[in-house]
Amino acid sequence: MPGTVGRVPTPSVPTPGAPAGPVATGPAAATAHPWAATPLGAPENWDPAVRAVMDVVLDSPVPMALLLGDDLVLHYNEGYAELIGDRHPGALGRPAAEVFAEVWREAGAGEALERVYRRGEPFLEREAVLPADRRGGGPAEPAVFTRGHSPVRDSTGRIVGVLTVSAQTTQLTQQLQSLSDFAAALSGTLTLDDVARVTLRYCLHSFDADRVSLAVDEGAAWRMVRRIRGELLDEADERLPPLWRRIGADSALPAVVTARSGVPSFAADGQPLRDVAADRHDEKIRALAALPLRSSVIRGALTVGYQAPRPWSPAERALLAASAELIGQAAERARRFETQHGTAQLLQRSMLPEQLPDLPRLRIAARYEPGVDGNAAGGDFYDAFLLPSGALGVVLGDVAGHDVQAAARMGQVRAALRALALSDSRPDAVLGGLDRLVGSLGTEGGTHELFVTVVFGVVDVDREVLTLSSAGHPAPLIRRGGPDADAEFVEVPPGPPLGLGGRARTVTVPFRPGDTLLLYSDGVVERRWQDLASGLAGLGAAVSAASSGDPRALCAVATAAVPGATEDDVAVLAVEHAVRPSRSAGMEVPAEPTAPSRVRHWLTAQLTEWQVPEAVVGAAVLCTSELTTNALLHAGTAARVEIDLSAERLLVSVADSGTRGQVTRAQTDTLSSRGRGLGLIEELSDAWGTDPTVRGSTVWFEILIPGSGSRVDAPAAG
Repeated sequence: MPGTVGRVPTPSVPTPGAPAGPVATGPAAATAHPWAATPLGAPENWDPAVRAVMDVVLDSPVPMALLLGDDLVLHYNEGYAELIGDRHPGALGRPAAEVFAEVWREAGAGEALERVYRRGEPFLEREAVLPADRRGGGPAEPAVFTRGHSPVRDSTGRIVGVLTVSAQTTQLTQQLQSLSDFAAALSGTLTLDDVARVTLRYCLHSFDADRVSLAVDEGAAWRMVRRIRGELLDEADERLPPLWRRIGADSALPAVVTARSGVPSFAADGQPLRDVAADRHDEKIRALAALPLRSSVIRGALTVGYQAPRPWSPAERALLAASAELIGQAAERARRFETQHGTAQLLQRSMLPEQLPDLPRLRIAARYEPGVDGNAAGGDFYDAFLLPSGALGVVLGDVAGHDVQAAARMGQVRAALRALALSDSRPDAVLGGLDRLVGSLGTEGGTHELFVTVVFGVVDVDREVLTLSSAGHPAPLIRRGGPDADAEFVEVPPGPPLGLGGRARTVTVPFRPGDTLLLYSDGVVERRWQDLASGLAGLGAAVSAASSGDPRALCAVATAAVPGATEDDVAVLAVEHAVRPSRSAGMEVPAEPTAPSRVRHWLTAQLTEWQVPEAVVGAAVLCTSELTTNALLHAGTAARVEIDLSAERLLVSVADSGTRGQVTRAQTDTLSSRGRGLGLIEELSDAWGTDPTVRGSTVWFEILIPGSGSRVDAPAAG
């Protein structure tokens, strides 16, 4: 048995008189401990070699513990006290087997320490697990350490204890796990906005950084997005497209310099952003790492900064480099997607009408959303145009496929339909001519798989009737106006898809003031996991429950009526027979800081002149100001505000011409007040939504006029 400094029994209360709360563990605390009452005796009687080791332990900033005697009684410094959490101060002077009873018998725990003590063989634990700090009453969580155990000898060379030096590696272990989660999150990103959002969130939290930025090239220039510690973002903000800042091509920003050179840089202490600081947050940064993104199609860089000096250990540099590698791969995929996606969408929407007819007694709106991943052109189309008779022709069709050929055929069918209708507007005659055209296209292409469905109608406002004919298309829906609004499907005589030699038939139904016609593609109602009847029932219920028959609102209601994602394109066209003509006005909004204020004054004056109720004016001005600011922030281009007032509702739309990809519903939450906008729109309006256009997007909202069937709340204070 190796020599000891005294046999230490296992007392039930090993340190009588020890304070109940946390105590210091430095030299003064060691001297104050009642060692004389323990079998170890007073410190002045300890062996000089042991006393010297104890002094080293107590003076060291590294977590260290000295375990003495056969019972391996614990003595430790402040670093080790922090490491063991609420076990301190009770662990001082107690056998280690008692202090860590729950893990002592596990492999590599107590057995390793006892082996060092008995055999004198040093031992290194690369991944030691001990329960972590339990302060606050929460459950103990495992912490990971790298620990070295060495025998301690007295002046005669006898082993009297074990010295343990611990380095907590829990953070590194968590960062490695987080890196795996980061890779998984990046794998689901499609756009550079997605990549930036995921990157900023991960790096800020995983590296416990004070500042994180991502820069990417934008042709000859650059754009950068940044997050700082303490920035208040709610759940809605996390879904928003990040706010990019445009940077000049010759910028001296470390991110841009690193992106241009492809060489990483690490500033351990100083003011790396002093000459290029955008604000006080940049000025406070003292340590900054800049890593280039490795990609063949995009240049960029990631920066991670701290307000305190940082040595940038090899492990941390490797972890940052691995993160930048993942970001580069994701950014490359996103750049390729955005390029292809933008081309496909531009092709798709260039074949759809940019402007729908503006008529005094008919209000018209349409909506198109790409299916699959939005990365290919599709064959859904819609159109509305005036006929020689003064009636309105409306059409919605679907050419099977999601490729350029499908889009080209869609363009041919749409152009031919309009030409046929202008010469003979009878729906059955129009579809008869289209049937021959599609059959001819199939013969020329050597395929019998050209599948085209279409519904065509003629709206006669003077006679208050609607005449429809269908070639294999889902039945149109009419929302009947009045106090008891309801929706009904029109029983159009069924006909086969175009190109099969079928004969179309027509049906004529009433279409009175207050009614709204809804044409839609099968992507609106078809889902893989449910039958078509369920989808149609869901659409009918949603349209019946809509707050008004406004066509733009009904398009939004229809596209969201059936839950779940669809792989098909979605196209909707709505036409409302207005009870009375509406009044309209518009304003071009320049991309200037004063633009939102100018919009507020113009809108207030216009609505007051139209004698709109004060509550509606206040709500509309607040919402419009938010949407205008949003459009200017994200598109960076001029916008247009349009208002349309009817007896039932006020409709306001804000259109931008940005080209950064399709706008989603979540984007409307990036408003001037950061997180307040979505709440304002939902609280103060009766319906709202976003519509993609050929270039940019349109965000709109609708407020019902008091007395028309819905209450309008007063605007919130402030």
